[in-house]
Amino acid sequence: KMSAVFLLLLVSTANVGAVLEKGLPRREPRRLSCVRCCGPSEQPVSVISSRYTRMSSDPAYSVPKVQPTIDITILKGEKGEMGEKGYPGAVGKEGERGLRGLNGRKGQKGQPGPQGHSCKQLYAAFSVGRRKPLHSSDYFQHVTFDTEFVNLYKHFNMFSGKFFCYVAGVYYFSLNVHTWNFKETYLHLMKNEKEVAILYAQPSDRSIMQSQSLMLDLQEGEEVWVRMFKRERENAIYSEESDVYIIFNGHLIKPAIE
Repeated sequence: KMSAVFLLLLVSTANVGAVLEKGLPRREPRRLSCVRCCGPSEQPVSVISSRYTRMSSDPAYSVPKVQPTIDITILKGEKGEMGEKGYPGAVGKEGERGLRGLNGRKGQKGQPGPQGHSCKQLYAAFSVGRRKPLHSSDYFQHVTFDTEFVNLYKHFNMFSGKFFCYVAGVYYFSLNVHTWNFKETYLHLMKNEKEVAILYAQPSDRSIMQSQSLMLDLQEGEEVWVRMFKRERENAIYSEESDVYIIFNGHLIKPAIE
């Protein structure tokens, strides 16, 4: 009786295994997925690189980006020398106009101008002197005069030290000075802003009288004056309060219209 039960159990077990074997799907062996190798004009791609491409697209297999940091203080060298000055930049825009400044001091009253005439006089003459000595202090220095001998119609302006031509024509001018011991004497006779003649004397242990003269054809409105010219040596002209050693003369020889 026990053997019959045992045989029955064996048969039941075999049937159950057969049923389970029929009910479960059959597992096939794992195959490698197909990988595109290459096209007609492409190079072959290895399986490893293709697999890496698929893995890198998956967030689970993405490779983190590494950003290296460099300590600048370690690589920084010594301070270099200053370079050459560059070219000036472009001129900027004109700024706004500033506030008006304070009024300056009132100037000295000028000398009266020449007297008017109903019929213009065709004459002109002057003779002026200087009683004070003069030392050159600037490169160009204007010579003024303090003594008036003749000043017909006030054509010579004592304040500015210039002769103003009111009557066009040919004029004669002369300049006389006294040199200073051991000092150079260098003067220019000026027509407007251009020198036309030079009066010069070298340094000497004896002072002498020195003169220069010339004729000029002047147009109405032109000016004639004297300036001192400074060079390497000291330049000076001598005079005294009691005597006049510096004289400047001029007069009209022939007017342009008679």
